[in-house]
Amino acid sequence: MKKNLTLLFVMLILLTACDSPTATPQTPPTVDSVTEEPSTPLTEIPLPAGYGVDGGWFQLYFTNPESPLASQETGGIDVPLVDAIDSAILSVDVAVYSLSLNSVRDALLRAHDRGVQVRMVMESDNMDRADPQKLIEAGIPILGDRREGLMHNKFVVVDNSEVWTGSMNFTDSGAYEDNNNMIRIRSVKLAENFTKEFEEMFIDDKFGDNVAAETPNPRVTIDGTPIDTYFSPDDGVQASFVDIVNTAQESIYFMAFSFTADPIGEAVRARAEGGVTVAGVMDTQQVNSNVGTEFDPFNQAGLDVYRDGNEGQMHHKVMIIDESIVIFGSYNFTNSAETRNDETLLVIYNEEIAAQFIAEFQRVYGQAQ
Repeated sequence: MKKNLTLLFVMLILLTACDSPTATPQTPPTVDSVTEEPSTPLTEIPLPAGYGVDGGWFQLYFTNPESPLASQETGGIDVPLVDAIDSAILSVDVAVYSLSLNSVRDALLRAHDRGVQVRMVMESDNMDRADPQKLIEAGIPILGDRREGLMHNKFVVVDNSEVWTGSMNFTDSGAYEDNNNMIRIRSVKLAENFTKEFEEMFIDDKFGDNVAAETPNPRVTIDGTPIDTYFSPDDGVQASFVDIVNTAQESIYFMAFSFTADPIGEAVRARAEGGVTVAGVMDTQQVNSNVGTEFDPFNQAGLDVYRDGNEGQMHHKVMIIDESIVIFGSYNFTNSAETRNDETLLVIYNEEIAAQFIAEFQRVYGQAQ
């Protein structure tokens, strides 16, 4: 069955490549849309230790732990992030669970030295690491969450006009050992959302469930692509997640670091019973250690869900619906992500972007056990 699915994925990629580059949204926009840049065909971004594509208003990246250069911790997807920080003129706001990438640390120091406003919020438990301490010593303000729940976000806002976000922690292992994704989106409207969330933490000192849902632009449409922004726990993410899963008509592919949320798992299995193709990969260590993992119910239902084959972590938190909708971010498919942690989730309605995530799914699925 796994071999047949692999052949199916190859055919899907070929068919998608022949489609028109203009995506058809699955649902109509619910707020005023904004078109910010003209359409641009996807072009490859060459990275020695990663994968990247440029779509004009976005650049999408995936780590490549299999690269020979990954062990040297060079040439990865941190390189374009560093370039963006080095190009900052006014401000760089960083919300990150952990920081040990010297490349990012040094870029933030350079930005601070040339007069750019650099601000950061972090998970308090990780603030005593060497790199955050060097930033603090240089005069960069860092606020920890100081609570039991995790400040688990991984996003950067540059000059109030572009957002970098995804699953990657800004650590050596995150960039070079683990399977991760990161997207750069140029959009003032989207940046507004992330700046608002950042300042709730940095200025208002509100973390976790001590917040209210105040996202200025819940849906932004860029070049015909609707993008929904969710922050947890303020936005009741799980209910919206389940609603989207329930719309699946043909396929659900997922890569999940941790998957213990029963409502999401039940929704996936219900669609499988309705004839929807389901395949997934879950991180081996999390499957073995999680209480209440959805891995067992998936296997009991006869679904093609496997443990990953990466020696590092399979750290994605991604679900692809009908090869046209991508759900991803820092949000693990867990109740902690829903109720306790500060998290980010994007939903992007775009067939070309979905095809890139399917290609990454193929790579991860090909190594799965």
